[in-house]
Amino acid sequence: MTDCLFCAIAAGEIPADVVARTDAVVAFRDIAPKAPVHVLVVHYPNVASLAAEAPEVLAEMAAVAQSVADAECGGEFRWIFNTGATAGQTVFHAHGHVMNGGSLGWEA
Repeated sequence: MTDCLFCAIAAGEIPADVVARTDAVVAFRDIAPKAPVHVLVVHYPNVASLAAEAPEVLAEMAAVAQSVADAECGGEFRWIFNTGATAGQTVFHAHGHVMNGGSLGWEA
């Protein structure tokens, strides 16, 4: 098993509620959701390096995020990336949080 939690989930080594998958991206429900719809769309160490090194994968992540939102919450969603520990990132693999399911406020 890899040391990366998200890589292990993507490889099927750790169970998860996967809602979408492509060759480069996996989307699964957050185990501690902060909204009625809270799905992680995962790839890469952080969003800035992803955008610089593989913009086509970031575009694929956006397409998967939209697909999840279309299926789960009428196509409307908030997509949040945390980059760095002080910003709230706990798994150091780029993952956008697709969130909705009501009127969302904002909490840090």
